[in-house]
Amino acid sequence: MDAIDRAIITELEREGRLTNVELAHRVGLTTGPCLRRVQRLEADGVIRGYRAVIDPAAVGRSFEVLIDLTLDSQDAGTVERFERTLAQAEEVVELRRLFGTPDYFMRVAVADLAAYETFLSQYVMTIPGVRGVTSNFTMKNIKSAP
Repeated sequence: MDAIDRAIITELEREGRLTNVELAHRVGLTTGPCLRRVQRLEADGVIRGYRAVIDPAAVGRSFEVLIDLTLDSQDAGTVERFERTLAQAEEVVELRRLFGTPDYFMRVAVADLAAYETFLSQYVMTIPGVRGVTSNFTMKNIKSAP
């Protein structure tokens, strides 16, 4: 990967819907070589996909909660069941298994506090093996990924 590949990645991270003509112009290439580089970056798995950034308020998911989760045990069955269950929940925006404590970090987006309470009590806390949940509510978002 060279400086031009990095420039292509930077531009596509900023605006994934750039035309090849505009992208080539921004990185200083002609359209043919630019397209080939993008296709190579896609084929190599560097560019894994493209997505739309949705306004959470517009889809009723503007209440975001950051959650630390701890399990009773780390046996394969408990871990697999927990991860499979939460990976399927549409409220879960991000789920990470961590080294150390807590066992997991989860980011949840729902409509409001009542919806979060329902999700937590009727879904998360019913998963076998969940021992502890700490909910953190954002005071101010300083910087986030697009």
